Amino acid sequence: MTTTIRVAHSPDSDDAFMFYALAEGKIDTGNLRYEHELSDIESLNQRARHKELDVSAVSIHAYAYLADDYALLASGSSMGDGYGPRLVGKRGTTDSVPPGSSPAAREQARGKRIAVPGMLTTAYLALRLWQPEFEPVVTPFDQIEAAVQRGDVDLGLLIHEGQLTYADDGLALWVDLGEWWLAETGLPLPLGGNVVRRDLGRAVIDQIARDLRASIVYSLEHRGAALEHARQFNRGISAERTDTFVGMYVNHWTVDYGERGRQAVRLLLDRAAEQGIIPKKVAVDFVG
Repeated sequence: MTTTIRVAHSPDSDDAFMFYALAEGKIDTGNLRYEHELSDIESLNQRARHKELDVSAVSIHAYAYLADDYALLASGSSMGDGYGPRLVGKRGTTDSVPPGSSPAAREQARGKRIAVPGMLTTAYLALRLWQPEFEPVVTPFDQIEAAVQRGDVDLGLLIHEGQLTYADDGLALWVDLGEWWLAETGLPLPLGGNVVRRDLGRAVIDQIARDLRASIVYSLEHRGAALEHARQFNRGISAERTDTFVGMYVNHWTVDYGERGRQAVRLLLDRAAEQGIIPKKVAVDFVG
């Protein structure tokens, strides 16, 4: 008997690359049939909170609210290894702000109106850890640069391809939160992962874990074909930048978190709990 598994992920080139083999039937999934849904990450975070999806990409921040119903799959992470969400402002407004994670930049961000891509995104969580005192303005992730340019907000927090294109749009970097986190902890910044519903049962969960890992490995081993598939979702950036972006977020960390990756997830959520950003400490478990 065939079982249909509803899988949801972002319509981004890195997620498309990761799920290429599953979406295109490149691997044998036995009696499981995967039905794909595409939605922005904040929508997926909210839908997972309502247990609407069997398997979903989610923000690690959101996992704090999902752990009772979902487990983290050991494969499928998006890690910022010395890079990550970027806080930007209009060019010319940051002349007095030293680059990177300096205390001066952090202090000057205090109290600013900052466009953020969602309150459950890891980008928002990392920004709160870096500078707790600002006014968040929730803005669709692909409209943040325009909001900064118009002056609707003082600064914008960029995820996805905007991390590579902000300078083209006349914006300047205040801080790269992945760079700051690495300097702060010596660990990569765990931005997103894939979760699976606990009530699917161990046998199905184990098979899903195997299939997702196989899909990622297939794409890495057939990079050209997977990139061609992923370019459909690159929001107009060049093939070269698509390759760069995919390489940033689909790599050995994606195949498996590894011990350092697991440590990074737990530390990030522990610090969020300590600072009251999430309501309590989270027991994080990985499957697969």
